[in-house]
Amino acid sequence: MKRAHAQRGAALLLAMLTVTLVATFAATALWQQWRAVEVEQSERARSQSAWVLVGALDWGRLILREDARASRTDHLAEPWAVPLQESRMSTFLAAEKGVSQGGDEGLPEVFLSGSIVDLQSRMNVANLVDAEGKLIDKPLEAFKRLFDLLGVPQAELLAMAENLRRASQKQTDDGADVPLRPERFDQLVWLGVSPATLRVLEPYVTLLPQTTPINLNTASAQVIAASAEELNLAEAQRLVQARTNSPLRDVASAAKVLSLDSPLTGTDYSVSSSFFEVNGRLRMEGSVVSERSLVRRNNNAVTTVWRQRVAGERQP
Repeated sequence: MKRAHAQRGAALLLAMLTVTLVATFAATALWQQWRAVEVEQSERARSQSAWVLVGALDWGRLILREDARASRTDHLAEPWAVPLQESRMSTFLAAEKGVSQGGDEGLPEVFLSGSIVDLQSRMNVANLVDAEGKLIDKPLEAFKRLFDLLGVPQAELLAMAENLRRASQKQTDDGADVPLRPERFDQLVWLGVSPATLRVLEPYVTLLPQTTPINLNTASAQVIAASAEELNLAEAQRLVQARTNSPLRDVASAAKVLSLDSPLTGTDYSVSSSFFEVNGRLRMEGSVVSERSLVRRNNNAVTTVWRQRVAGERQP
């Protein structure tokens, strides 16, 4: 009798172990399947985000190309200067013939926003050195005035200028520790500029592949005031106010508004631009992906110089 009870107990224990093993294997298989689905969804979202952001870049290039055909000047009242506020992708699809707004049930919520920024509205770090890598006094003095206006350390400007000179020279001393020449604004930390200073400078300073004039139609009052020794912030603000009512058609018009005795140098200023930054931001399924691209416009041709994609935080 005791033996029968022992056998039944062993059988029960074996059955429980079997159920435990089956449950463990089932849970492992379910987890692996869930993980595979998550990876596939992430890869699909990444691929879809890439294509949508490529479309945003093409949208920006198209606007800039059409703008070049319509006008020879660039100012803040033109279509390219109007940012695209965050909008559902379904609103764009609904604009297509034969697609209704109610036809996106079950599709993920996708929101797109973007903007185009005239980078020649900012002071260009590349203007500090000539083709041989030598510092140029005039733009260096302009940067000093801008740093004073913004209240950022002059020591960082001097370090940036000296490191840029060393990085730009074609021949250097053997064994010298030469910094890399940056290609983007955020890489100016390589030249000794702190991240805190970069955040202050970002609306007013850029780094472009070549020297560029300042667009007086789009530059801020701080940039205009710092660009010339004979200008002050009040006069620059007067110019900004005047161009709001009537965009400048040429550099000479700006000199008239400012009542300057001598004309502004045409090589230092312009009323049109060639370099723009196209920004795109995509929010889909709780994640945010941003991309910014530097584009160059030469007549009606708009080419991409570089693209930088940043994966944002996941939204709750």
